[in-house]
Amino acid sequence: MTTQMFEGKGHAAVYQKYRFAPGKELQQTILAYLQEKKAIPAELVVDVGCGSGQGTHFLAEHFKKVVGTDISEAQIQEARDTCSMPNVSYLVCPAEELPFQDASVDVLASFTAAHWFDMEKFMREAQRVVRPGGCVAISTYTVDMSLRYGECSEKLTRIFRECWDQILKYSHNRLKFVLENYKEIFEALPFPDKKRITDIYDKIPMTVEGVVGYLESASPYQTFMKNDPEAAKSLLQETEKRMLETMGVSSRETPVEFWVRHVCVLGCK
Repeated sequence: MTTQMFEGKGHAAVYQKYRFAPGKELQQTILAYLQEKKAIPAELVVDVGCGSGQGTHFLAEHFKKVVGTDISEAQIQEARDTCSMPNVSYLVCPAEELPFQDASVDVLASFTAAHWFDMEKFMREAQRVVRPGGCVAISTYTVDMSLRYGECSEKLTRIFRECWDQILKYSHNRLKFVLENYKEIFEALPFPDKKRITDIYDKIPMTVEGVVGYLESASPYQTFMKNDPEAAKSLLQETEKRMLETMGVSSRETPVEFWVRHVCVLGCK
């Protein structure tokens, strides 16, 4: 069964506010593959582990019917509250028990979620619901992020990573899938035609507040909060203070470039 890490309403709200949509390079990589495999146009696209819908929105811009699924009712409620696109709907269900008929899904996608799934059961379900000739696109961003701002990019990145390293001490063991660049997920995909791309770099427009909010949205930080709320809050406050001082600004709304590396597993049945 899917590991449930984003259940609470408070966490879901933070997730919706601060998690970012798939970057342009990742989007183009996925769309180019689907076009190459002639999976476009597609009638039914499913976003598994959709959270508050950031990836679902991207898919809805390109496909006729998109269904976002997640095991968390709170996340699905956030998604429903923030998306008014007429071709999108949301369902609460486990990734391993998708309510779709056999061979009915044209594209099965998952953004920064597959490492929480029961991999064997999920892959069996993907094999069942994806039609012959249909595709999967499973991606995540990695933990080696960087920040760029004027002449202080290197120092800013060091401050971010020092904070991130503290938070990662509270990581669930399933983070290993991310640290290994989704290698195990790629190997588990039962489709004969598949590939894994590990070097997709995206610039995500952010503010200082957004960067700190992203850290707050991470599941290890939420575990940190449960274990030692004062220390967790203090870490983010101190990190934000150091970032602002390094940048020589006072506003949390100051823009900063947030660079992420994506890994993407693509397959055609």
